Parts: sequence; structure tokens; C-alpha cells
Amino acid sequence: MNRRIIMHLDQNAFFASVEQQANPELRGKPIAVVGAGHRTVITTCSYEARARGVKTGMAIWEGKRSCPELIIVTGDNSKYIHTSTQVVAIMREYTSLVEVFSIDEAFLDITGSLALFGSAENIAYQLKARIRHRFGLTCSIGIAPNKLLAKLASEMKKPDGLTSIPPDEISAVMERTAIEDLCGVGRKMQRNLNLLGIRTCGELGRYPEAVLKRKFGVVGEQLHYMGRGIDNSPVVPDEKAAPVKSVGHSMTLPRDVDSREEIIRYLLQLSEMVGRRARRYGVSGKTVELHVRYADFDTSFNRQRTLHDHISLSDDIFRTALSILDTELLAQPIRLLGVRITNLLHGNEQLPLFPRDKQKRLVTEAMDAANTRFGEFSVTFGSLLAKDEAKGSFVISPAWRPEGIRNVTVK
Repeated sequence: MNRRIIMHLDQNAFFASVEQQANPELRGKPIAVVGAGHRTVITTCSYEARARGVKTGMAIWEGKRSCPELIIVTGDNSKYIHTSTQVVAIMREYTSLVEVFSIDEAFLDITGSLALFGSAENIAYQLKARIRHRFGLTCSIGIAPNKLLAKLASEMKKPDGLTSIPPDEISAVMERTAIEDLCGVGRKMQRNLNLLGIRTCGELGRYPEAVLKRKFGVVGEQLHYMGRGIDNSPVVPDEKAAPVKSVGHSMTLPRDVDSREEIIRYLLQLSEMVGRRARRYGVSGKTVELHVRYADFDTSFNRQRTLHDHISLSDDIFRTALSILDTELLAQPIRLLGVRITNLLHGNEQLPLFPRDKQKRLVTEAMDAANTRFGEFSVTFGSLLAKDEAKGSFVISPAWRPEGIRNVTVK
């Protein structure tokens, strides 16, 4: 059996780099990309800004303190989606096995492509050259026998790096790699492993598997293999991915809100976003879930309600979410709202039987057609026209994909 050859491609400072290419006046300067809302943090920043101490997740004032010359740019998600989609199309010219990991990252299984394109390094150099020539962007690429190591390799040289981890070097690489450098080991897991005296992947791989399983359950076995650089997970193209189990949107509000009228308006907006995406891809949900995070940021709750029938009309989703909200006595102003439908039915939604339900369906289809042609929220509910605040999601979901139900249109 041939060893797999996996590539991980990571576009460097993607949002900031796209903005610099779109506006030549920003090139070579420290810039930070932020969200459209009043309450926002730095989404990403250029390497010029990073050299001055600016980091993703900083508040704007913190970024300005580190770099007084920092240029703040409001993100334009439509540009990032367009560029990412085009880059993915280039990747698919080299292999059909492309798994989009996020809007700026993807895995490629190029095991079967070497006969056509030569070595893995040759494919990597071609990809880097084509992306730079067409978009003016750089990317870092890692090559390894599996996804875990390929992603690790792509992080080793940034920006514009190319790193390969051949099979005979895996053991040596893991000995010197800190556990927090592995994809899937967050801060909490790092602290727990550090308490066991585990700081490197080599130490993790040698730690008794039984102890890890006893402390972390099934995750313990996975950690044991990760420490040894073992990962058998396949590269899964979008068309072969498992069906989605939910459709949802959440929104950090421009300010803390305690007015019922305002909360209802945001709830309706989110319900329309969820319903529209569900209808676009022919799914309906039987369970509606409401997520609320309070102004103190640490307190939140999730509530859900399961219905007799599957629904996808925005009005039905909204009324169910509102009925959930009405069962709660809000303890403080709301910072974040989220609406999600789960328990999905893919296709075969029951047709409406009664005239009023048929009319609602026809009106909804007309709204969808208009918004598809003229842009999201071109036609919407009258109550959403009360104020001129931005409509739509303010961030791109980590589950974003270039096509299908995860391709969330955002503003």
C-alpha cells in the first residue's frame, strides 16, 4: 500500500493580505482588519502590524497602543469568500481530494497526483506561484504523511514557507514539538497535560495510554496517537462530507440590549438568515435552539424546543425562538444572540395544505427569489427596516465551505 502524501495550504494573514492587494496604498503598511459592528476586535492583521506587537483578538485600542500607525480596515467578507473560492478551484486542478478546513486553509491528498505533476514539492511550488501571480497572496504549505503533521508543518515557516516532514523524520520532529503546537490541543488541554508533566509531543506519545484514557476518556487514546504523529483521518471533499446536522447563525450585538423590542428585531433577523439558508439547500428542522449570552460575557444559556413538524419558513423559526425566549426571565442585558435549527430533514418537506400556509410559502419564495437576485435583505420584514444597522452575520463561520449549505453569505 502506498504511503499517503497530504498537503496543508494556509494562506498567510489572509484577510489583511486581500485588503492590501485590493488597495495598493495599504501595501507594506501595518493594517488590522476588524468587524463592522461597534463592538469588535482585530480579526487579523498584516505581518507589518505583527512585527509591531499587534495580535489577532486584541481590542482596537490595544492594537493602537502597540502600533500608533496601525491602519484600521473594516472587513469585506464578500471579497474573502470570492478569493477563497477561486483559490480552492486552483487546488482542485491538482487533485479532487480537497478538504476545505476554513476560509483560508485546506488539506489536499496528492498521493495519486504525483504521476501527473511530479513530486509533492513541485505541486507546492506551482500552487504558491499561481496564487501569488493571480491574487498577489502568499501561502505556507506543509507536506507530510497525514493531516495532523501536514498542518503542523505548514505552521513551521511563515509567511510564504514550504516544509516537508518525511516518514523517517516524524519521531525527531515530535520530540522537539510542544504539545500546544498540535491542532486540537487548546489551552485547557495544554494545562491538563502540563500538570501530568507532559510538555512535548514525544513525552505525550510515551505516556501510558491507559492513564490518558482513564483521565480523558476516548480523547485520551486520540492524544496518545497524536503524540506519536499518527493520524489516519482521510481528506474528505465537500461532496463526500457527512450531511450537516444543524443550520444556525449567531450575532454579537452592536451594544448590550435589554429592550424587548430590539431583542425581537434581532431574533427575527437571525431567524430569516437561518430560514433562508435552510430553504436554499432544501432542509428543514424539527428542533429550534436559542442561544443567549449576557453582557458579563461569561453567563449564557441554551434552550430548545422540538415541534411536531419540520419547519424552514423564517416566520415559523422566529415564533418558536420567541416562545423559547418568553419562558426565560432575562437576568441582564444581552450581548449575543443565536438561533439554530437541528433534527434536520433533507428534502421531502411536507407541502402546505391550508390556504394561509400556502400563501406564506408563496410570499417566502418570492422574497427568496428577490434576495437571490438583488442581494441579502433587499426584501425583508418591515420591522427590520426600523433602523439602519448592518444586516447579516458579522463574522465568517469556522464551518464555512466554498459551496453547499455551509457557504454562508455574510456582510
